[in-house]
Amino acid sequence: MYKVMALDIGTKRIGIALSDYLLMLASGHSYIPRQPEDRALEMIYKIAKENNVKKIVAGIPLNMDGSKGAQAKDCEDFAAKIQDFEVIFEDERLTSDTAEENLRAKKIDFKKDKGLVDIESACIILEQYLSRKN
Repeated sequence: MYKVMALDIGTKRIGIALSDYLLMLASGHSYIPRQPEDRALEMIYKIAKENNVKKIVAGIPLNMDGSKGAQAKDCEDFAAKIQDFEVIFEDERLTSDTAEENLRAKKIDFKKDKGLVDIESACIILEQYLSRKN
């Protein structure tokens, strides 16, 4: 049995979510600084190993027409550095907006800690992936 990890790769932070062992539920884990990249990768590996992760779902911010812009390329470039895990890309269009709505609904103030939006976005990315797989 294994878990799946989702990454919301931003320019400043990376939000992280993990599935349960049944691959049904997504839970927010944490967020880490994107820079320096070698340290970010180290932290991703550490969390993955501690949680028996076999697959990593990386959100890719496609343009509304489905094309890839500069941010999508940046996410692909970062994800290409992840070794030892199967990396799957998941369309993450509008996840930040949905994440902010979810946090507002839960009455969580994210204005002072934008990392909370990144974690919630990673959960949404993982939920999308898991619901498609199931």
